[in-house]
Amino acid sequence: MPPLDMSGKPVSFFEFWPGWVFYAPVALQWIWNGLKFRSFGLPLIANPGIELSGMVGESKDAILSLAGDTAKPWVLPYIMWEKSSMPPETQAHQALTALHQVGLGFPVVAKPDLGCRGAGVRLVENKGELEEYLRLFPDGARLMLQEKAPYNAEAGVFYVRYPDQKKGQIFSMTLKYNPFVVGDGESNLAQLIDEDSRAGKLAHLYRTRHEDKLDLVLAKGETFRLAFAGSHSRGAIFRDGRDYISDSLAERLDEIFDDFPGFHYGRIDLKFRDINSLTRGEDFVLLEVNGASSEAAHIWDRGATLKSAFGTLLDQYRMLFEIGSLQRKAGHKVPSLLELYRAWRREKALVRDYPSTD
Repeated sequence: MPPLDMSGKPVSFFEFWPGWVFYAPVALQWIWNGLKFRSFGLPLIANPGIELSGMVGESKDAILSLAGDTAKPWVLPYIMWEKSSMPPETQAHQALTALHQVGLGFPVVAKPDLGCRGAGVRLVENKGELEEYLRLFPDGARLMLQEKAPYNAEAGVFYVRYPDQKKGQIFSMTLKYNPFVVGDGESNLAQLIDEDSRAGKLAHLYRTRHEDKLDLVLAKGETFRLAFAGSHSRGAIFRDGRDYISDSLAERLDEIFDDFPGFHYGRIDLKFRDINSLTRGEDFVLLEVNGASSEAAHIWDRGATLKSAFGTLLDQYRMLFEIGSLQRKAGHKVPSLLELYRAWRREKALVRDYPSTD
């Protein structure tokens, strides 16, 4: 990853505004576009291969399963598991057997099949941790056990291709950094969090996550990672990576998503060897492919302005309506907003019961 500069202001003034405030202009634009295009549901068919276009309630597995023979080698391997009422110890043993049958083993990343913003994502390094994750996971819900990526560097790449075009564009790239604190040999973890210019503003996240380690005194120079999941809302640090967008990477994504039927718009979360290989379109793996509700996450860079952030979101939803309009002309039926609401209620109920995020 390019070096992380932590000098200057730690956050933008709007970075942690409530979502309903930040998305108010998008809601107004949605109404305007709905009247303009004579349908309020067009964004729900922008990606006809994904349920409700990936606006809410989409299955991670269903999206990744779109990958054909050309695209599949770029997807990080995983298995799916449905939590049952059997003892967690029994299920952990069975899940481990299923992992071994496809050539996988610990460590794996456990994540819910339905969910967003890093909800319920954990690094699982042994059978005991898998048992604990299954113990906390809601019965009847599906989860993904995915191979831990061979690379540490992570990015979110926003890709858009209109249905009538052979080539897509990379609309946004965001570099994702895991936050950490450095010990001084005297302060405990709680103090290091509170005294850090950025971590102190998210102390409610980090203190809860590391409740059992808050009294730990780190040796001088020792680092402690505060978050594993590459989600801004879970505490990851985002930096604008648009300077690293390249034609070579865009061409590689065109090649991959030629073999991803029904996907035209969304953010690809990937891990890569190094920034130079990524710009060449080499040495990376897809963790997830997110649909219509994806954010061009560079707006959460501390240097972003409110004007540029709003402009980016409005551009996103303008494109969603335009792509949806083309899909309607191609014969795709527009779902009702009631279906969207029901899917949102279903996802919200599940997320409430997911294990805490690493």
